[in-house]
Amino acid sequence: MTTPTPTGTVAEGDRGPEVRITRRFAASIDDVWAAVTESDRLERWIGRWEGDPASGRLTFYMTAEGDDVEGEEFTIIDCDPPRRFAADTRVGAQTWHLRLELDAADGITTLVFSQLLGDDDMANVGPGWEYYLDRLAAVLRGDDAAVVEWSDYYPAMSEYYAALSAQ
Repeated sequence: MTTPTPTGTVAEGDRGPEVRITRRFAASIDDVWAAVTESDRLERWIGRWEGDPASGRLTFYMTAEGDDVEGEEFTIIDCDPPRRFAADTRVGAQTWHLRLELDAADGITTLVFSQLLGDDDMANVGPGWEYYLDRLAAVLRGDDAAVVEWSDYYPAMSEYYAALSAQ
């Protein structure tokens, strides 16, 4: 078991304080954009979506959690390919405000993932995003996302994220 180092920080976003996690990939910005927005590429590391993106509403299935998962209501707030994507996702009464921002320089694409801090338990949510972003990194390297082990992230990163969200 290898425990990755948590990388999240808290910063002020457009809608309030948010947790931010940054990853850098040796891949083109178009390749990273496709991996985070195209349903078949997205499913390789987290899940797939169904619906018409032009409508601004999709149903997201987090298939990395299993084959029999409930769909999440997904509302696209901002989409500026290949640089910015923001959406609200809802399961039951819980809504998450998510944003992805991409930038590229010298053959490296930087992705900044942000989630608005709210009533969510970041002790659980933060390790989850670290895990999924590392699964994305594995897929972009050409590896199977299954090489990334959930047990390396949770509960090892929980204390870090609990303290981070208390700031």
